[in-house]
Amino acid sequence: MQGFRALPSVDQVLTAPEGLALVAEYGRLAVVTAIRARLEIAREKIRGGADGAALAAGLPREVAEDLAIAARSGLRPVLNLTGTMLHTNLGRAILAGEAVRAATVAMANPLALEFDLAGGGRGQRDDHLRGLLRELTAAEDATIVNNNAAAVLIALNTLAEGREAIVSRGELIEIGGAFRMPDIMARAGAKLVEIGTTNRTHPRDYENAIGSETGVILKVHTSNYRIEGFTAEVPAPQLAAIARKAGVPLLNDLGSGSLVDLSAFGLRREPTVEEAVAEGADLVTFSGDKLLGGPQAGFIVGRKDLIAAINRNPLKRAVRLDKIRIAALEATLKLYRDPDRLAERLPTLRFLARPEAEIAAQAARLAPAVDTLLAPHGFSAAACPCKSQVGSGALPVDTIPSAGLRLAGTGGDAPDRLSARLRALSVPVIGHIRDGALVLDLRCLDRDDALLEALAAL
Repeated sequence: MQGFRALPSVDQVLTAPEGLALVAEYGRLAVVTAIRARLEIAREKIRGGADGAALAAGLPREVAEDLAIAARSGLRPVLNLTGTMLHTNLGRAILAGEAVRAATVAMANPLALEFDLAGGGRGQRDDHLRGLLRELTAAEDATIVNNNAAAVLIALNTLAEGREAIVSRGELIEIGGAFRMPDIMARAGAKLVEIGTTNRTHPRDYENAIGSETGVILKVHTSNYRIEGFTAEVPAPQLAAIARKAGVPLLNDLGSGSLVDLSAFGLRREPTVEEAVAEGADLVTFSGDKLLGGPQAGFIVGRKDLIAAINRNPLKRAVRLDKIRIAALEATLKLYRDPDRLAERLPTLRFLARPEAEIAAQAARLAPAVDTLLAPHGFSAAACPCKSQVGSGALPVDTIPSAGLRLAGTGGDAPDRLSARLRALSVPVIGHIRDGALVLDLRCLDRDDALLEALAAL
């Protein structure tokens, strides 16, 4: 058994064929750092009695593995088998192929982003989307920012900076990452006026709160929770009439927002953006990367004069969209012009529309193969029913029947152990733990082989 003398020097590893190939791929500095780290580990092992020659033989492979891991992006594709279709932590909506291609063109080329090709002068980047949004929502005008929180922020800042913003106490929601509606209102410079109670707000509450300092009435769709039982809220058309009579603009924040009726997919009916506009809201805000199925964005549609005021706000430049997302959004919105094929072409709606029987057949088909892959590791797989949810704060109490795989093992920590191993795969597989097992909901799995190839790496 050999000791320290068996270990090569840094230069010997660098000048060997394997070392030269690594330098060509990763650069000299990164390779030298990795070699030194592995040599130090090898010395520690020799001190513990390990064979230096065996360690030296495996050194190039270990250095290559370390460099590959270090070079791998943290933004790795994963298989979302959580049962949450629009998972905020996994990037929400998957873009349609048309949007991906449009974004790729935008990334690789100069674009007429703010250039008027007809007149040769300066153009407006929002013009690429304004016409589509007016067409799809029947609003007078539209503008676009980088997410819905920014949409609410700039709308409140424009309409109610230094003035009062009236909102029902039951609509003072907290969105992801501990961002609270009162905090957004404060940053916008609006003075919050809470009315009603947590569960009941009446027309008289709004009427009594309106005064000379009122800048806006804010209605917030409670998309991430639901109050049931002894409740009351003022419907949007009635609230619009109250606002119109008082000469105060009504801002309706739909949150997720949808351009189509979701009841067609077995979900509870939610107001569409077009309906919110028709109900009389002066401005409507909603997201791009949730139910709409596009990239992250915040839309503001409504009265032409109010949209013009928002566009004059200096904040607009700070929250504007880049060319890549504008291109992807344009392609996504154009899909809505063909509603008959929308569910086929837009991944978000395709996942929503998948029949339970189709997913159950997929689970039955995959279960034997997955069971075979897991058996050597002490786990088993069986098809099981489960329930999917939309996610990202949309329809929080609504679930859709689905099917998946129940992965079980021995020991109370078996689900956690398996979950950790699946997250460590080259293509991580993300499920959820339920009733003492790891469940993989297959609603968002387009291809059987994607799961089998990922699990084969175990």
